[in-house]
Amino acid sequence: MPAPYSDDLRLRAIAAVKNGHKKSQVARFLKISRNTLDLWLKKEEESGNCHPVQPRQKGPEPKIKDKNKFRELVLKHNDKTQKQIAELWGEGVTQQNVSDACQKWGITRKKNLRISGKR
Repeated sequence: MPAPYSDDLRLRAIAAVKNGHKKSQVARFLKISRNTLDLWLKKEEESGNCHPVQPRQKGPEPKIKDKNKFRELVLKHNDKTQKQIAELWGEGVTQQNVSDACQKWGITRKKNLRISGKR
């Protein structure tokens, strides 16, 4: 998906049209389509700004939302499996939800067993 035009370009285009320049000349000078300029003007007239629409999060909302509470639970029960931690958390959380949250927030439960051959 292409990136939206910058706010600066949008504001300059709208200001040029409001200062009396023709829409087609402004569009040609800024190398945008006339339809795009019309859409920006319409949006600015209706809502008062011409900022691009921010994309929403794709996919379902995460089940585990409280990072600090989850981290405390994992550290407190570091001897338990992900399935057991999911049961302790409740709220319909599965082992995969626990795994996803650990990966998202960088929580690792790997043991650090460094055994060196030389002393």
